[in-house]
Amino acid sequence: MAGRGTAGRPGRRGRRARPADASEAVAAVRSVPLGSRPPTPPTLGTGVDDGLEAARVEVRKTYKLYLGGQFPRSESGRSYVVFAADGRPLANAVRASRKDLRDAVRAARSAFPGWAGRSAMNRGQILYRIAELMEGRREQFAEEVAAAEGLSRARAEGLVARAIDRWVWYAGWADKVSQVLGAANPVAAPFFNFTIPEPTGVIGVVAPETSSLLGLVSRLAPVLVGGNTTVVLASERRPLPAVTLTEVLATSDLPGGVVNLLTGYRRELVPVLAAHLDVDGLDLWGASDELRVEAERLAAENVKRLARRPNRTREDRFDWTDEGATERPEWIAAFLEMKTVWHPFGV
Repeated sequence: MAGRGTAGRPGRRGRRARPADASEAVAAVRSVPLGSRPPTPPTLGTGVDDGLEAARVEVRKTYKLYLGGQFPRSESGRSYVVFAADGRPLANAVRASRKDLRDAVRAARSAFPGWAGRSAMNRGQILYRIAELMEGRREQFAEEVAAAEGLSRARAEGLVARAIDRWVWYAGWADKVSQVLGAANPVAAPFFNFTIPEPTGVIGVVAPETSSLLGLVSRLAPVLVGGNTTVVLASERRPLPAVTLTEVLATSDLPGGVVNLLTGYRRELVPVLAAHLDVDGLDLWGASDELRVEAERLAAENVKRLARRPNRTREDRFDWTDEGATERPEWIAAFLEMKTVWHPFGV
């Protein structure tokens, strides 16, 4: 009876052809005479068809809103095309509606008591955690900043590094603000008199238009470290790094609703944000002069606290890498209220 064999050679037990392995590759290289170029060693088999990778369709990233710790699309279903500095289309960003903005304010208001009630040390730890997570995604941030702002890769990497360092700088101020701004006041009466800084509440932040990441972090971090919650309008033309930043916030220890980010047209959103009666303050740094004037008029309805660019300072000319101009305790104090407490002796 014929034994099992290879096809075409019955009666002889066959041996499967052995693929080239590392030892055979080394032997092939050693057999080449000195002075001649060795052949390319055979590649090791992986068991995966290399054609599958070549035919794979890339999963494109969807840039959404960030509201209450979640990533919804706009209730309107609208979007707009975001272009790179060289004119290439990069992605579709959500064009937020007035209802999206109202939802963001509602989420910020709900998150305010819990965030303001945390210890200053804990808020500083959370901001430091954001810096840690950004450090692990530096390559992605650098790529998006370079495309958005038309910068070299080296320049973009430098701006991302500055943004990370800025989180760390403001995190360090969390437990020092009350010591610097607070006071024990001498009074001519049998009372203890203390002045204590407290957060203002829900702050609307119109992010810088030209500095898509570093400018945003420089205006957002001082608002958060003081215990406020925020509704952020990202750069209209360069929103993608800001949306990626919210992915970092969502995976940090920052509670949902503390930061809510909208993308879209500022002419549609800034007046609504300024007129909203449940918004306690506005940072209008990134607003155009025309929008700023209108926003200030609308903000007077409920006497919002306001912060804006210094007079004769152009937003596109401001140097966000200047530590002396951007790392300032005054930016934290802009959205703090000073509460004075009188306490009688002996009670």
